[in-house]
Amino acid sequence: MAQITEYLNPQRLANLQETFCTAAQAPIRILDTDGVKKGRQADGELRAPVFVDSDQVGWIIAAPDEASEPAVAERLLRFVELTADVVGRFCRQEDLLKARVEELAAVYRLMAEFSGRRDLQEILDIAAANVVEVLKAKACSIRLLNEDKTELLIKAVANLSPQYLDKGPIMLSDSKIDQEVLATGEPVYIADERTDPRVLYPAEARREGIVSALCAPMAYKGGIEGVIRVYTDRPHEFHWFEQSLLKAIAAGAASAVVNARLYAETVYSANLRRALNTAAEVQRRMIPAEPPKIPGFDIGTLYVPTHELSGDFFDFIELPEDNLGIAICDVCGKGVRASLLTAAIRASLRGHAANVYEMSEVLNKVNRDLCADSLTSDFATLFYSVLDVQQQRLTYANAGHLPPIFVRDGQSSALHTRGAVIGVDPDQRYGWESLQLQSGDVILAYTDGLSEALNFEDEAFGRHRVLSATLAAIEMQRDAQGIAKHVLWEMRRFAGLNIRFDDTTIIAIKVL
Repeated sequence: MAQITEYLNPQRLANLQETFCTAAQAPIRILDTDGVKKGRQADGELRAPVFVDSDQVGWIIAAPDEASEPAVAERLLRFVELTADVVGRFCRQEDLLKARVEELAAVYRLMAEFSGRRDLQEILDIAAANVVEVLKAKACSIRLLNEDKTELLIKAVANLSPQYLDKGPIMLSDSKIDQEVLATGEPVYIADERTDPRVLYPAEARREGIVSALCAPMAYKGGIEGVIRVYTDRPHEFHWFEQSLLKAIAAGAASAVVNARLYAETVYSANLRRALNTAAEVQRRMIPAEPPKIPGFDIGTLYVPTHELSGDFFDFIELPEDNLGIAICDVCGKGVRASLLTAAIRASLRGHAANVYEMSEVLNKVNRDLCADSLTSDFATLFYSVLDVQQQRLTYANAGHLPPIFVRDGQSSALHTRGAVIGVDPDQRYGWESLQLQSGDVILAYTDGLSEALNFEDEAFGRHRVLSATLAAIEMQRDAQGIAKHVLWEMRRFAGLNIRFDDTTIIAIKVL
């Protein structure tokens, strides 16, 4: 049995006793129930029991003056009774205050637990267990909304049986209680889950021994992540403090859930970044570090990707009888998909170029390979040529790529052939052309990242500016690398600080 001294400390009791003695102008004693039993009970004492709720915890005792009139003694008895009521209220308030302090301390500890953890499941398990402890409830469940916000999925429980958890899904469209919680953002009280028509599974609640429940939203920055439900095994009306407490725990849990997800996304992004960097390193190793040194020719290259992974590539393929295969390719799209396609096209081109003599058939086979292994949206433009070093002859085929610029004696032309992009039509056939080279001839092949670069007026650099920059570089007697650099510099000067959206690749060939 509880005693007054368990609610009020000695100093508080002494102060109250002094105050009551002064007010009554008579000796007043505040005693535990045991204090009356063990102490001497004088005749004529006026006593009133002290109750906290329905439990007696002590006595208020006064001894009137023997000479006092009956009316005075009656008033003193009434004062003793009122004093007992006041002391009982003090004890009750002290009890509530201690309980609130303990509950708030538990919430504080819970928030500290949340802040130090990153594992989402661990956070939810701790939250469910603490809700039961803080609210002295039978059980707790935590459900989070799925991605399309149509179902509340069970994620953590405390003191609920597997049979109850297997009762069935909680579809948001069917649950009026959860609809109300999400619509108002406030807790919803269920007096009796066994009979409330809003409850989806009353029979299961009856078997589980669940009676009353409180459902609170897990709200964070205007969004709701899920719902916390706390259950009791007897009828219980949750007072405002309990509702506020559950709402605070739910908000803290929602914040922890969001932070855990953000942390997981950060870790995933970091891992993805490392994977992208590794893939980019592999892709860059497939790009020739420097152009080949060929007697009678000067070759310059530039490769400027806009992201880690590029959809452009160029390649030089050593062929028999002093021939050199030269390729430049631009894959539709960007990122991982485009980079994988560049690797596939490069491998196919190298494999067929080494074993097929006829230029058109090389592109035919590369096209069929790409059509067989990819979607119709995965296509690419490809310019492939073979340079006969001894004969100074260039044989080329073009699969939808921007025609390279050919300059001889200050006059320019484009290297066209018949053929569409690769990767769309497996029956596509490609033509080829041959060009006898002379001293001073210049060939500039490039991807559309060069000609389609935009300035701040959304004006494209265009082929005519590419040609003008090429002619200017030739006029300045630049070597092949200098021609490529000058053209790129003119594009950057034209575009300024405007963002580039496409990769840029340039191959310049000058006949010495």
